[in-house]
Amino acid sequence: MKTEQRQWTVEGGWQEINSGGIADSANLVFVFGSRTLLEDDSKFEEVKSFYPNADIVMGSTSGEILEDLVYDDSLAVTAVSFEKTQLKTVSLNIGDVTDSFEAGVELSKSLAGENLRHVFILSDGLHVNGSEIVKGINSSITSGIPCTGGLAGDAAKFEKTLVGLNGQPRENLIVAIGFYGDSLEVGYGSVGGWDNFGAERLVTRSEGNVLYELDGESALDLYKMYLGDKAKELPGSALLFPLGLKFDEDSDTIVRTVLAVDEEKNSMTFAGDIPEGCYVRLMKANFDKLIDGANLAAEHTTQKGGASSDKLAILISCVGRKLILGQRIDEEVEAVQGVLGNGTTITGFYSYGEISPVVESSRCELHNQTMTITTFAEV
Repeated sequence: MKTEQRQWTVEGGWQEINSGGIADSANLVFVFGSRTLLEDDSKFEEVKSFYPNADIVMGSTSGEILEDLVYDDSLAVTAVSFEKTQLKTVSLNIGDVTDSFEAGVELSKSLAGENLRHVFILSDGLHVNGSEIVKGINSSITSGIPCTGGLAGDAAKFEKTLVGLNGQPRENLIVAIGFYGDSLEVGYGSVGGWDNFGAERLVTRSEGNVLYELDGESALDLYKMYLGDKAKELPGSALLFPLGLKFDEDSDTIVRTVLAVDEEKNSMTFAGDIPEGCYVRLMKANFDKLIDGANLAAEHTTQKGGASSDKLAILISCVGRKLILGQRIDEEVEAVQGVLGNGTTITGFYSYGEISPVVESSRCELHNQTMTITTFAEV
């Protein structure tokens, strides 16, 4: 497996970050960039001219990760030449199926095949229910095959997200990549680092990923109380206080973050389901624990992915972490690089949701406010 990376910025145009000499042999290219840049038709054509034989997967972001730095308003391009691994890419328009669950089922069916080792998902971040996509995948994918990925972002604007496969990125698209073969080594890890605070609250009224009431009272009013003056900046400011959700006493805590609010209906739409009858607690940031969480996610990844030093690492972290960490944002990427080593090619983006199994399982879940890492190596 060989990799190379390029970057486009307004100041410098196209620049080669590291060369692998794989312009013609690259078979998969990841392009993560700002929504405004991906709306420019010429950018896909330029990437295609660099890598004419590759499948090109593109997604809009809330920040781009390249090596050990985080950028805004750039394009981060990572080309990969897999030598022993077979690939299959598929896409689906969410409007062509009845719901997000069916979308997950259809994508899994499209990728089913002998020696399937891993599935990677890149989805529209606003017009889907991420946890329903994951449920659909889990219901139809072969047991033991992990799935990772994330939901595209749009800075903290929550206006429009774009995803593309071998063409101009657009709204409502979900792309899935299947990786096949016995030579592929995949690692994954996902850790948050937020602190719980306040009382545990019962979800008393919700519909799918739309939350209305906690303990019989308005969830939106509760958020506004904690946000104070920042309430006028909703939904973006709600990223400061995600919800920690437990389906039952023995389940792992899953973090949910807000995508939209509806003042007329007095409701909040989250990236994933908030089922009635489950318990939630508000969460708040702890700077050092967020960095430690990124470090721990990298350690989990190495435990799953073995000791191979030549890896590709895709980091997907939540926009909420980026807003909280501010000028310290590079520290969580540096923490990951410190664990994975300088021989690892690092790319990724800040998202509206992260997809990864919980640590002790191959069953994938939708997460929010986590650092999620997927590594690929051929052995």
